[in-house]
Amino acid sequence: MRSTTGWQAEGTTKLREVQIPRRDLRRDDIAVRVDHCGVCHTDLHAVRGHKGDDLLVPGHEFTGVVIETGPDVTAFRAGDPVAVGNIVDSCGVCSMCVAGQENYCREFPVLTYGGTDRHDGTTTLGGFSREYVVREKFAYPLPPGLDPAAAAPLMCAGITVWEPLRALGVGPGMRVAVAGLGGLGHLAVKIAAAMGAEVSVVSRSADRASDAMRLGARDVVVSTDPDSTAASRDRFDVLIDTIPVPHDISPYLSLVAMDGTLSQVGHLGTMTVETMDLLLGRKKLTSSGSGGLAATAEMLEFCAAHGITADVEVLPSARVTEALDRLERGDVRYRFVLDLSDLD
Repeated sequence: MRSTTGWQAEGTTKLREVQIPRRDLRRDDIAVRVDHCGVCHTDLHAVRGHKGDDLLVPGHEFTGVVIETGPDVTAFRAGDPVAVGNIVDSCGVCSMCVAGQENYCREFPVLTYGGTDRHDGTTTLGGFSREYVVREKFAYPLPPGLDPAAAAPLMCAGITVWEPLRALGVGPGMRVAVAGLGGLGHLAVKIAAAMGAEVSVVSRSADRASDAMRLGARDVVVSTDPDSTAASRDRFDVLIDTIPVPHDISPYLSLVAMDGTLSQVGHLGTMTVETMDLLLGRKKLTSSGSGGLAATAEMLEFCAAHGITADVEVLPSARVTEALDRLERGDVRYRFVLDLSDLD
């Protein structure tokens, strides 16, 4: 058994530096030196909900360098830059896995942290650490030209918005709205614009209008302004809702065009939907989570081709508690990334 240094949740407010175990390499494993790991709302929820009865090391969107390979590994060698997302294994044989949607594995995919290893039953520990051991199949070459720190959030926030945009066929001539201009939302704007869509941002205020335009949006719909929302009623073919907290989706459905779709990818809890909001215009409500292996690789290549990365604030990993506190307050534009080199 090998070990590395990482940040373990201690209660619901702090993380402390500890030695954490890593498995010895299996035949198809690679060991990755984690250089940069994004801080996601999922990490915040995991820490705030931690009861202290298990070992929790968050982090599921990271980039780094291969430092060792198992004997059967063919796609990587030591020194290769790689990226790892929020899924590190699946059954590989169910209908979803066969269809290339490992993220919807019928046996549930093994998550990068808080998951159950399919071989030994241990709990997976995440990327807020200096080393991670992962199956070769679930690691991705980091395309040249992508900054490793700014690319790390692509592995969760990026693929989370890529999946519905791609599945809904977003392209030239389509009108796309993005509700919420945060870690997911700002990448949704960049990607949808690069796909050729006409993109708008739906926000509670016009304060971020200049930022929205810089990211690729053409305008901002102010959700708290009745005149602004009335002018955009039934306007959008696709609305990507990235708002991470409970909220009423009725006002957002009113912005969706006939036969259009609202894809909810921000808040993953219970919500209430009025059927009439869907009925009037044959509107559709959908959701998705992460992406399969092929889609994630495609997303990385697309982002490399179009120069898309996250807007990030990079902090030494020792400031991880500060990052979580500020994320909870919404005090970041638009994604925190931890530099793990201070764990050496």
